[in-house]
Amino acid sequence: MAPLTGAQIIARSLRGLGVTVIFGIVGIPVVEIAEEAINLGIKFIGFRNEQAAGYAASVYGYLTGRPGVCLVVGGPGVLHAIPGIGNSSVNAFPFLLLAGSSETHLISKGAFQELDAISFLTPHTKIALRPTSLDSIPEAFENAYRNAWYGRPGPSFIDLPADIIQGTLSSSADLPLTSPLPAPPKPSADEPTLFKAAQLLKTARSPLIVIGKGTAYARATDSILSLISQTQIPFLPTPMGKGVLPDSHPLNTASARSTALKEADIILLLGARLNWILHFGSPPKWNPHAKFIQVDIDPQTLGSNAADPSLAIHGDLATVIPQLQSHLSTWHYNPHSSACTSHLLAAKERNLATAAKRANDTSVPMTHSAALSAIERTLHTLSPPDDGNIVYVSEGANTMDTSRSIFPVSHPRLRLDAGTHATMGVGMGYAIAAYIAYNRLGAQLGEAQVGVGAVADAGNGGRQKKKIVCLEGDSAFGFSAMEVETMSRYGMDILIFVINNGGVYHGDADEREAWERLQEGTLSPSAPSGNGEGLRSTSLSFQTKYEEMAEMVGGMG
Repeated sequence: MAPLTGAQIIARSLRGLGVTVIFGIVGIPVVEIAEEAINLGIKFIGFRNEQAAGYAASVYGYLTGRPGVCLVVGGPGVLHAIPGIGNSSVNAFPFLLLAGSSETHLISKGAFQELDAISFLTPHTKIALRPTSLDSIPEAFENAYRNAWYGRPGPSFIDLPADIIQGTLSSSADLPLTSPLPAPPKPSADEPTLFKAAQLLKTARSPLIVIGKGTAYARATDSILSLISQTQIPFLPTPMGKGVLPDSHPLNTASARSTALKEADIILLLGARLNWILHFGSPPKWNPHAKFIQVDIDPQTLGSNAADPSLAIHGDLATVIPQLQSHLSTWHYNPHSSACTSHLLAAKERNLATAAKRANDTSVPMTHSAALSAIERTLHTLSPPDDGNIVYVSEGANTMDTSRSIFPVSHPRLRLDAGTHATMGVGMGYAIAAYIAYNRLGAQLGEAQVGVGAVADAGNGGRQKKKIVCLEGDSAFGFSAMEVETMSRYGMDILIFVINNGGVYHGDADEREAWERLQEGTLSPSAPSGNGEGLRSTSLSFQTKYEEMAEMVGGMG
């Protein structure tokens, strides 16, 4: 048997685990890993910035239910990839970061791109390790991959010194092989706690189920639909929990969110945390007497902020929800037993009327609501939400917030946004990852189906190809705009809308002449600058022609 290099062993280890796509940027010494991976049929998606590559790999893990893999160089490559680590950690996305590093015998000598990445990333990952020899590579990869995937998903890191990558194993006869790992265990909840939670729900005057993105990751849609159909409890999806149940479901309270929070007395939290997105579970947004029953795979999350530790349920959502439904037996909520139902209906009617008025606003320049509503009408004429053939990626403060209520989704994992960290710059990486995950460019072996629909499409496993649609604020788009070239290079027909208002939150002027006067006030030393006669900190250029970026790389704009 021919000798194997470290790069070949690394590529074989990844393929053995079922990895078929890697995101990243290559350079010395990791280019050898990428080339060997390509030789084995693993697709390598080369980005223009490690930040976007890390975001793509992390959300690919969320979409597929298995760790996304990112490959970068050492030193500055690792530093640029840290946002992917943070994004994975805070959102509980399974993510494996691989990075090259300097030769082990040159440590502390100021070697090329030297960085003690293990010490640097250990506090921010579930595990950070370095193979000590070529024959230890398979075990290290299995360990890191499993850690990223099992329990609460998150980031793992493997440091790969140049001498490990470029080394040669003279005999590979006894080299251990990796193989696809079994799906993570799905722990069930203890029966006494479930009984207590069920009894409390039965006493609720105004119960509410909050559906977080953890339910989408857990593939718990069928269980939640069964629970809500039986109990008739109203529900509220979080921003990325949208689509676990259709937005059009009659028990969805999203259009009366404020009223739902103020009225709810017993709340069942499914795959959601009481962080800033849910106002920490505290008044005045929430009913001051509200009690929270929290279900989560992560025991450290349970009981935080307003959640009651005595009502915490540790377990996998897909396992726990049927257990809880069994304890509820035939009980269902009677909406006519409380005035809360009429309050919700009245609030829905008011808010929908307000939204319709904003959507039909004809002022110039267009408002966010008017522009996004026009896009929504066109797209949903071409592809209705129930078909599930559009994936929305949204970022930018006003664009993201406004689009959340305008674009309905009817299936899980079809809406991606800035997430728990409110991270601007995720959009282009997310769109690339979604294109690959849903359209079968390198889907992982044995992964759960990530799509819906059954219309045949050549080369797509018999499923309808999904259109990826980006709804971008102009500021957010700027963080990773060069990834438009990545999309073009790999033939990704992604549709990008940039809401161009010339600034962060808002622009400085509606007319070019007015904007140029402000610019002059900033640039000219003789012009007054302390009396508001200059560009503000939120200002961007006036009517930048972002569409020409697509034309520049061979697309349409």
